[in-house]
Amino acid sequence: MSPTVNLLVRNGLTNKGRTILTMMVIAVAVVSFSLLQTAVRSYYLGVEASAPDRLVTRHKVSLYFELPMAYRDRIQQIAGVESVTYANWFGGYYQDPKNFFAQFAVGDSYLDLYPEYLISPDEKKAFLSERKACVVGEKLARRYGWKVGDQIVLKGTIYDGDWEFVVRGIFSGRDRTTDTTPMFFRWDYLNEWVKAHRGHDSDIGWYILDIGDPGAAPKISQEIDALYADSTAQTITETEKAFQMSFVSMTGSIIVAIEVISFMVVVIVLLVMANTMMMTARERVAQYGVMKTLGFQGARLSVVVTGEAIVIALIGATAGILAAYPVIAFFGAFLEMNMGSFFPVFELGPQTVAQAIGLCVLCGLLAAVFPLLTALRTPIASALRKVN
Repeated sequence: MSPTVNLLVRNGLTNKGRTILTMMVIAVAVVSFSLLQTAVRSYYLGVEASAPDRLVTRHKVSLYFELPMAYRDRIQQIAGVESVTYANWFGGYYQDPKNFFAQFAVGDSYLDLYPEYLISPDEKKAFLSERKACVVGEKLARRYGWKVGDQIVLKGTIYDGDWEFVVRGIFSGRDRTTDTTPMFFRWDYLNEWVKAHRGHDSDIGWYILDIGDPGAAPKISQEIDALYADSTAQTITETEKAFQMSFVSMTGSIIVAIEVISFMVVVIVLLVMANTMMMTARERVAQYGVMKTLGFQGARLSVVVTGEAIVIALIGATAGILAAYPVIAFFGAFLEMNMGSFFPVFELGPQTVAQAIGLCVLCGLLAAVFPLLTALRTPIASALRKVN
């Protein structure tokens, strides 16, 4: 062990109780920060997982208003549009109103535009050949214990009555960020109900377009919207990412509040470390004088002083990260069974880990400013007067 490292270790263990308590506070703060940031990132998951080569066309006013089915053929003819499918929000619940999850009535080609949903060819074929068939994500199936072949009944809210479905497929996610909490069923089944109860064909909630070339998105969007600029059902065409953000923005203030709280935790870490290092600086004025007489000047003295703060911060951060994994896994399992639609993938990601460690190191550097200035500015003679 080099003399500098040995000195850092000895300095850190001078007051073991205070050092350990400081590390514990940092660890707890890292767990809290990681948990809050994971919640934010999970909520934004749909935005991050959006495909750049998919556009969404919806009613210009809001998603509450629908678009005519006749729009599909004209959109399909736009140069650059390779395929078009469509979907409607269903809005039912399973057994109890608190059992909320996303349900969509979709066109036959819907799954073709979402290769991130992995489903066997046999299950996909069964889904397309049966009127009451549905496919569900693996997390949703696990939440309610559904298996292929099970019959389930949803209570409609937008579309009244009891709706019977048969689970014909369970899809998994191609990527870690793929949302496997929704349910998809045939749009034909919904349209049949609308014609029987409302006397007309169902309109479309929104269209999904596969454009192949993401760079053509602005031009295609403008051309589609121009087609219906004088229509009673004007459109807005946007990237899938922008479409997903429209959902997230509905509760944006809550997410901002969570982010603010998570960074307030970092401020607490900084205050705790600053207090610890200031106490250390007052206790070690004499030690700094001795170190200067032994040749510790400038950069070398800075390494010793700041190194101690960074080591304490890193050890606390490492302990916090190690504790965060089981804590977040526990919350993830709880949320999957109760709020899976809001937090579809709740796990600690590498970006959050790097952010937590980086912020702790930054706190260590800032906390070392006062003791470093004390060490550099205190004259040797003045420091040595404090030696007993």
